[in-house]
Amino acid sequence: KMRGWLQYYSIGKLTDFIQRLDKWLRARIRQYIWKQWKKLKTKVTNLQKLGLSQRDAYVFASTRKGYWRTAHSKTLSYSLTNRKLEQLGLMNMSKTLQSIQSD
Repeated sequence: KMRGWLQYYSIGKLTDFIQRLDKWLRARIRQYIWKQWKKLKTKVTNLQKLGLSQRDAYVFASTRKGYWRTAHSKTLSYSLTNRKLEQLGLMNMSKTLQSIQSD
């Protein structure tokens, strides 16, 4: 459905809007993933799986900041990269729009 929406609106100048929407969606997905890891132990374990050391994972997992603020942090953006989000099935709308407009 998203690809069809992009093809329909690709005629106009939506690049700026799509980039902002794509950035917001990725932050929102990171927020939901962080919220799913409810316990400290789960956060530490999953952050270690994503490549952080045990000490760094523990320090970051024990943050008192809210979900939205944590989703925008450099550590979570570094560990939950755009490539990993794409592997989970999130479509990169900016790249898709560029490929549609180049055709």
